[in-house]
Amino acid sequence: MKRHLSMFVLAVCVLAGVSHAPAFAQSDVYLCIDANGKKEYKNTGVTKGCKLVDLPQSKPIPAPASANSAAKKPLAKNASTPAGFPKVDEGTQKSRDSDRKQILSDELKAEEQKLDALKKEYNGGDVERRVDEKMAAKYVERVNNLKSDIARAEKNIEALKREIGNLK
Repeated sequence: MKRHLSMFVLAVCVLAGVSHAPAFAQSDVYLCIDANGKKEYKNTGVTKGCKLVDLPQSKPIPAPASANSAAKKPLAKNASTPAGFPKVDEGTQKSRDSDRKQILSDELKAEEQKLDALKKEYNGGDVERRVDEKMAAKYVERVNNLKSDIARAEKNIEALKREIGNLK
């Protein structure tokens, strides 16, 4: 029992040490050509017609110093925009926010009118049949489409109200 535990601890220590070491995967590459002349690259040359490809040894490229130092620095809590990000003056931003609020309000008004029209046509589930709806299937399809359109309009209204509420 102790032997199994000590082997487990040893394995964990080895794996912990390996996980902190940089990993370099380098293997032999073989170019294999089959009977039809089709070329295929493999990591083993056990099949007939395979030749070892002479590849130059690659060296790992370290990350730039600025990336290393930036990764170690904690981010400032109030840094919302990068240093070089273009900024607009307060008056321009207020104008944009006002325009955005007006656009959202107009969309909300249009969506509410659309919902009212849909509810009026739906008539609480007692939808009037049209002349072209002699078959029950067409009528049922239109009623189902009205239900889904009403649900969609209600979701749009909720989203628009939420968006307007999130404005400064």
